[in-house]
Amino acid sequence: MTAEQRLRNLMEEIELADQVSLDVFGVGEHHRPDFVVSAPAVLLAAAAMRTRRIRLTSAVTVLSSDDPVRVFQDFATLDLLSGGRAEIMAGRGSFIESFPLFGYDLGDYDELFTEKLELLLALRDATKVTWQGKHRAPLHDRGVYPRPLQEPLPIWIAVGGTPESVVRAGTLGLPLALAIIGGEPARFAPLVELYRNAGRRAGHDPAKLAVSINSHAYVADDARRAAEEYFPPYAVQMSQIGASAAGLRPPARTSTP
Repeated sequence: MTAEQRLRNLMEEIELADQVSLDVFGVGEHHRPDFVVSAPAVLLAAAAMRTRRIRLTSAVTVLSSDDPVRVFQDFATLDLLSGGRAEIMAGRGSFIESFPLFGYDLGDYDELFTEKLELLLALRDATKVTWQGKHRAPLHDRGVYPRPLQEPLPIWIAVGGTPESVVRAGTLGLPLALAIIGGEPARFAPLVELYRNAGRRAGHDPAKLAVSINSHAYVADDARRAAEEYFPPYAVQMSQIGASAAGLRPPARTSTP
């Protein structure tokens, strides 16, 4: 399938999701030949013009290798176009190809995300920002426009299973998007509790510590058919990308009911 056809199909998928009243549609950011979306905000802006109620989010924005000012501007623009339906899922990503592509050192992997998340939140919370960090030029009372329709623009922290990242989301009082890309779902339950405990210790309202779960899934008429149709291509794909992304080995196939 060509990239053009895949994008056309994706737009139809988002339209259908809106028509059947699903709540949210998210697209990831990748910079590799087996994924077509490298600019989520562009695609979501197109989708905003073809949908009415569904919320539109990145899943995820690889914030470590992007400019928080541009990310905020892109999604503020999306929010205006969509009538207040934009969200950001900010994460470090499952792959590392964006780091050399945009000139970042993988040795700064953790520091980049921490610093850029700090700036993104500052941009969300104030029109004019004074900020200084290590990996980006400072801002001195600079206004960032346009401002979004939603106040504040929703920002989720997307986590793949790192306890420190879960604690950071809870401490900041930001909603947590837990990506179960590989492994058994049950092992992620302690991370949710860790997140909620961190949020409570930081004084945040437990009712606002939202959690979403992103996981691979396939729906069919019954479990056996789902396994037969879904598992073979899933195993091939996960094996192919597993060499370049930690934790993406396919689980062993188990017997079906």
